Amino acid sequence: MTVRVVLADDQQLIRTALRMVMADIEDIEVVAEASTGAEAVALAEEHGPDVVVMDIRMPLMDGIEATRRIASGPGETRIVVLTTFDDDDHVYGALRAGASGFLVKDMALDDIIGAVRVVAAGDALIAPGVTRRLIRDFATRRGPVGPRRALTAVTEREREVLTLVGRGLSNTEIAEELYISVSTAKTYLTRLLTKLDARDRVQLVIIAYEAGLVSVSG
Repeated sequence: MTVRVVLADDQQLIRTALRMVMADIEDIEVVAEASTGAEAVALAEEHGPDVVVMDIRMPLMDGIEATRRIASGPGETRIVVLTTFDDDDHVYGALRAGASGFLVKDMALDDIIGAVRVVAAGDALIAPGVTRRLIRDFATRRGPVGPRRALTAVTEREREVLTLVGRGLSNTEIAEELYISVSTAKTYLTRLLTKLDARDRVQLVIIAYEAGLVSVSG
């Protein structure tokens, strides 16, 4: 199965680099490129790609609004946010808007390609190197991040899975760590989302932090 991708970034150099790498990969096809958020929305509607690789800072319409419109649309297109984390105060908006992945531009191209495959397969991914910064900012940002959730209904195995989610591991990595199948890891994740009334994987990261299962320093 070929993963059909739209690249959305106002920097042509970034789009060109990604397109050239993806051109040599049999299971990934770049179907269109956008230099603005508005173009990304239009191209997602036109081509119905599996994944949009989305920058946040773009003219006319930023990547947050573009992500929100694509994610709330009738299609099943998933969005990977690719940006410079340290310089972007709007990353939370993008994740809340429905992004399924969050990566930084200084990651190796092979890792970005791998993330596109993970997200296209229905998983979600936050770059492990970003997770500590993500939870640190959630912990120190203005306003509450929500009430603490008790983990009394969570089994020991589910707690192990939640800890690994909090560390930024993908379902495949969790399966390898716990010596279980990927489908079993997904089942545990689904149970956690239900038991903890969490909307997505990002919220599970925050819950793991609040519950003391992971820490900024560790």
